Amino acid sequence: MSQHREADIIILGGGLGGCAAALAAARSGKRVIMTEAGDWIGGQITSQGVPPDEHPWIEQFGCTASYREFRARVRQYYQSWFPLKPEARASEHFNPGSALVSTIAHEPRAALAVLRDMLAPYIHSGRLVILTEHVLTQAESDDDRVTAVSLRNVKSGNEITLTGGLFLDATEEGDLLPLAGIEYVTGAESMEETGEPHALSGSPDPMDMQAFTWCFAVDYLEGEDHTIPKPDRYDFWKTYQADFWPDRMLSWSGLVPHTLEPVTYSLFPDGKSFSLWKYRQILDREHFAAGAFDSSVTIVNWPQNDYWLGPIIDVSPEEREKHLKEARSLSLSLLYWMQTEAPRPDGGAGYPGLRLRPDVLGTEDGLAKAPYIRESRRIRAEFTVKEQHVASDCLPDGKAAEFFDSVGVGCYRIDLHPSTGQRTYIDISSLPFQIPMGSLIPVRVSNVLAACKNIGTTHITNGCYRLHPVEWNIGESAGYLAAYCVEHGLKPSEVRRDPERLEAFQQLLVRQGIELSWPSIHAV
Repeated sequence: MSQHREADIIILGGGLGGCAAALAAARSGKRVIMTEAGDWIGGQITSQGVPPDEHPWIEQFGCTASYREFRARVRQYYQSWFPLKPEARASEHFNPGSALVSTIAHEPRAALAVLRDMLAPYIHSGRLVILTEHVLTQAESDDDRVTAVSLRNVKSGNEITLTGGLFLDATEEGDLLPLAGIEYVTGAESMEETGEPHALSGSPDPMDMQAFTWCFAVDYLEGEDHTIPKPDRYDFWKTYQADFWPDRMLSWSGLVPHTLEPVTYSLFPDGKSFSLWKYRQILDREHFAAGAFDSSVTIVNWPQNDYWLGPIIDVSPEEREKHLKEARSLSLSLLYWMQTEAPRPDGGAGYPGLRLRPDVLGTEDGLAKAPYIRESRRIRAEFTVKEQHVASDCLPDGKAAEFFDSVGVGCYRIDLHPSTGQRTYIDISSLPFQIPMGSLIPVRVSNVLAACKNIGTTHITNGCYRLHPVEWNIGESAGYLAAYCVEHGLKPSEVRRDPERLEAFQQLLVRQGIELSWPSIHAV
């Protein structure tokens, strides 16, 4: 059975960028349809299981008002409904997980609840329709316009065709781009192409992409045994060691990303080593009344379960499935190793009290619903952000490039994990940066916008434009831009190229609480 639905704006992908775009477009009074392949919206913060990774000033400035609202609602979610200790309930900057990586680390299902609540008024009014468990299968184009997209309901198998004025690609891997024939880039560019100091010195390699990770959640119950069955590929992962890695994959060894010096981790804090447990802890039982939780909970998104043995984008279905299966096997093998063989500070081996928490991620097997995708297909954009625009070493005056068409801001180190080209970390200092509108607009197709980490960046600059608050800002600005174009009968490129239109749109963003520039602050 086939259906047809129409809206002003079609958003493909319900991750952070998609949700922020839907919120902006619906707030602007437009009819919106957002689709999502899985059953959870939220992308990296929910179905992929990655708590927020943010810059040092996030509590004061450097994000949009709606992202700040999201963070406030997360805190309110716990402070309203959970048996918190008085000091935690009163804390202005309450951090549910007390994580090292974030001042607001929290459970994926808490983020899901908050996102659903923020979108609820527009869903209830009928202005926003969310089609979860719908996979994009086809796109139709006429010259430089996308005219329709088709999706399949993964449960019923029914097809639905969507038409609209503008289409936003907010999928995790840029799925619309190949289906609609939109020009795009994958993998690592060459230095000859981009002039970037850290680009490849030889030819470009479209298959050289950042590792992806299949995250999982665990708690720890000392004295109990929650050892999982030995994974089928455990013997392989137990002995595997990449040429650039200091030890076997399954060990407490790793590299300091920005120096590439060997480092030794510990599971729990020991006063000497970096604690992986505290790294992405999403629930700290010490914040809650005695007996509320048996254990704290952490997300395992660590160097040991980064998967770099092959890409999953633009490969055959069989190759893709092989690497997805191997990534799951790596994560389960890491858990089994920790439960059975990992060295302990007391001279023993194994932590059998580590327990998978499938409820935290809404799955049966305890792994996240989807892999954490760091690097997507990227549009060939009207403007591409390069290392020279944001890297500290390229900008001795201590200020990132200024973009006349700024639609937001972001801040993160240029942080590339080991890649499928078997290259080690690239981790270099960057300056607080702007998001240029030109990076959201494809070079040719006139009614499509990139709305997440598929914007016009390079392999290098993707490393600092891919994190939570930046993806949110990209999606939100894309949503407002789409609504503005529908309102005025314009193409996105026409807004960018007309100084008066651009100024009017940027003032609209400012009124909506989107910062377009940074105060004078230092690099990260």
